[in-house]
Amino acid sequence: MSEETAPKLRLDKWLWYARFFKTRTLAASIVAGGAVRINGTPASKRSTTITAGDVLTFAKDDHIRVIRVEACGSRRGPAPEAQELYTDLEPPVRAAKEKVPHNPAFEGKGRPTKRDRRQLDLSKARHLE
Repeated sequence: MSEETAPKLRLDKWLWYARFFKTRTLAASIVAGGAVRINGTPASKRSTTITAGDVLTFAKDDHIRVIRVEACGSRRGPAPEAQELYTDLEPPVRAAKEKVPHNPAFEGKGRPTKRDRRQLDLSKARHLE
């Protein structure tokens, strides 16, 4: 009798398939750096295999991702196909970006005149007082 085995896939390849990293080389370097945990255990080898049901924890951008593997996948497909490979256990919370005025608003078209510029500078100086 042949026993059915769960499909397995290399960790770096799965992270690339699931579109967490743009290149497989980048995914492999993140894994080799010890930045990925599988079920709470740090993974340091790129060739570590994962199966459906494993929970991955890794840093991505400015937050920690906790992902449960739902399927191994067979290719790096479009984003909707990649999102079916995992369940996000802790969706990232995006911090509200502070609104910082880069340049003062100019209500005319084009570049402000010297007179307009002086008025803007005066209004800034009054605002700071």
